[in-house]
Amino acid sequence: MKRTRNEQNESCWQDVCQHREGNLIMASEKLRVLLVAEESAGLQTLKMITNGPHQLAGVLASPSHASKAATVWNATTQLDVPVLAAESVKDDAFAQTVLDLDVDVLLNVHSLYLIRGSILDACRLGAYNMHPGPLPHYAGLNVPSWAIYYGERQHAVTVHEMTPEIDAGTIAYDAWFPIEERDNGFSLMAKCVRAGVPLLSQLLDAAATELATGNATVPRRALDFSRRRYFGKKAPNAGQIDWNWPAAVVVNHIRASDYSPFTSPWGTPETWLMSDPFGVSRAVLTGEHHDDVAAGTVGAKTDKGVLVACADEWIEVRKLRIDDVSVDAADVLAQGDVLIGVPLAAVYC
Repeated sequence: MKRTRNEQNESCWQDVCQHREGNLIMASEKLRVLLVAEESAGLQTLKMITNGPHQLAGVLASPSHASKAATVWNATTQLDVPVLAAESVKDDAFAQTVLDLDVDVLLNVHSLYLIRGSILDACRLGAYNMHPGPLPHYAGLNVPSWAIYYGERQHAVTVHEMTPEIDAGTIAYDAWFPIEERDNGFSLMAKCVRAGVPLLSQLLDAAATELATGNATVPRRALDFSRRRYFGKKAPNAGQIDWNWPAAVVVNHIRASDYSPFTSPWGTPETWLMSDPFGVSRAVLTGEHHDDVAAGTVGAKTDKGVLVACADEWIEVRKLRIDDVSVDAADVLAQGDVLIGVPLAAVYC
């Protein structure tokens, strides 16, 4: 357990009660939580904390998102809680603010700023991150998309202790769920949020008990770093479709990139018809093999799109994205057209 505060604060670990702002409060009933958060996941976590027994010491979010109505920044301004710029966590000096706010636990939820080690150490019970993937083998960025791309059948959300190294701290809680054929990048991320916010609530309750009793009630499961894989923000194959790959790989790439109606972190996978590039935003497997058809060849129209040949099978391409507008594939592609893709380079992260 982190005991980086002064000796007076450290002695609180042995007390069932704490004295804050002139009021005697049972430590097992209320924690002071600093929330660093963005997006829908951050909003849901903010609601969970404000509706629960614990107290918000402050919220860090991005004011640049304030033009949108439903943001963590805008929601916090309606509360009697300090709201600060999320990028403050990049400054070592902010550690003193954390001490002044008397923070027990810091929660990081979908905020992508790297938090300085001194700030993590300033939290009485440490800092925890809600990571949308299983650790250690899906560390890094956009891991729901990578899991779909690699054809995984199961995925997880993980609440882990934060350290200066990304996604490397001990695991407190995780929750597993299936990846279904209809899942795309957005729906799998949504599953992570639905399963993850209750884990954060569970963490806060366990941390409150830990503070009250001095016993280590928050689970701390060490990672097996021999299994660690770290993924960066770049899409596979620079976001290009290679029609010479198996149909399952092509379709997985397309659905992994689909965050509609929101912007995809990978963009829309691209291909070319002659010299004209466009994106393929929706496609499904057909299970229909073909013989002696060149990869990328457009086949017959279907009820919902057109067939396109991959290395082994036809896939049904349903939606394209041209000049940032969604269009029906059947309105653009004709039988006998040949789509050109960039040869798949080694998959990189």
